[in-house]
Amino acid sequence: MNTHEKYIKRCLELAKNGLGTTYPNPMVGSVIVFDNKIIGEGWHKKAGGPHAEVNAVNSVKDKSLLKKATIYVSLEPCSHFGKTPPCCDLIVDNKIPNVVIGTVDPNIKVAGNGIKKLIEAGTNVSVGYLEEECNELNKRFFTFHQKKRPYIILKWAESQDGFIAPLSKTETKPVWITNPYSRQLVHKWRSEEQAILVGTQTVIDDNPKLDTRDWAGNNPIRIILDQNSRILDNSHIFNNQVKTIIICKTSDKDNKENCIFESIDFEQNIAQQLSELLYKYQIQSVIIEGGRQTLQTFIDENLWDETRIFIGKTLFQEGTKAPLISKRDSKKNCINGDELIISRNYD
Repeated sequence: MNTHEKYIKRCLELAKNGLGTTYPNPMVGSVIVFDNKIIGEGWHKKAGGPHAEVNAVNSVKDKSLLKKATIYVSLEPCSHFGKTPPCCDLIVDNKIPNVVIGTVDPNIKVAGNGIKKLIEAGTNVSVGYLEEECNELNKRFFTFHQKKRPYIILKWAESQDGFIAPLSKTETKPVWITNPYSRQLVHKWRSEEQAILVGTQTVIDDNPKLDTRDWAGNNPIRIILDQNSRILDNSHIFNNQVKTIIICKTSDKDNKENCIFESIDFEQNIAQQLSELLYKYQIQSVIIEGGRQTLQTFIDENLWDETRIFIGKTLFQEGTKAPLISKRDSKKNCINGDELIISRNYD
C-alpha cells in the first residue's frame, strides 16, 4: 500500500461513521497531511451540516500549514452550492496545493466538475486511489445516481425446514424464527437504510412498527404495499411517528400527517414501478422485509442488490415457504446459532 492509499484508507474509516445519517448525501472522509503527519481530519456527519473537507480544515490547529499540505478525500469534492458552499472553493481559498481523491462523484451536479475546478485553480490533483473500496462504501449513493433507483436489500428469516411463517398463528404479532442477537442486528440494519418496505399481509399478520427500537439510530421511512386498502387504521404503521408511504391501487385517499398515499399498476412490473417511485422520493436505499410475495416479486424481476437471509433453529413443518432464489456467491456467518447468508447481485 503506497502513501496515497494509506491516507485514503483513513478517509474511508472516517467516512463510515456517517452510515445512515448523511442521506441524501454520500459518506465522505477527509484527512490533511503535512510532512507525512495527519494534521487534520473529518467526515460528513449529517445532511445539511459541514462536509468532510470543512471539518478536516477546521480541525487543523496551525492553518498556516495548509499552504504546504495535501488534502485527501474519499470522494470528489463538490463544486456546486447546496445547503453548504462548494468544498472546491474552500480548498482553493485556503491555498491547499495538493488534492488526492479516491473516486469521482457520480452525481451529475459534480461528476468531474470538482476536479476540473481544482485543476483550473492551479491545484495538483490526483484521482483513483482505492477506487473500488471508495465506490463500495457509497454503493447506495452510486446505485441511486447511476441506475436511477435505490439500493435494494432483501431480508428474511426462514426456519430450518424452509418456511418464513407457520401455517397458522393465534396472535397478531411476529413469530420469531431467530434469536434476540439476530433481531437486534436487523434493527441496526434498519438504521443504516433510508427506507423499509413490506407487503400488506405482513402488516395484517404481524402489525409491525418497522422501527429501530432495539438500536440507537434513525427510523427508516416506511413503504407499505396495500393494494386494496385492507390495512386497518389502528395499525402501528399509521401512528404518524415516522414518514410512511402507502402504495395502493388508487391514491384517492387524502394524505395525512406523515402519511402519503401513492398508486401503481399492480398488474405489471411491480418492483420496477416501486423502484421508480422511491427514486422520485429521493430514497437511496431500501430494505425489504416481506412478505414472501413481495420478496419474490423483486427476485423475479431481478431488481435487488443484496440478500440477507437468516436461517434459525426453528422447525415449522408447514407454513409459508421461503422465497426462491438461485444460488450465488455468498458469505456465511453464525450469530449465536443462527446462520446468516449474505449474497450480492452483480448482474
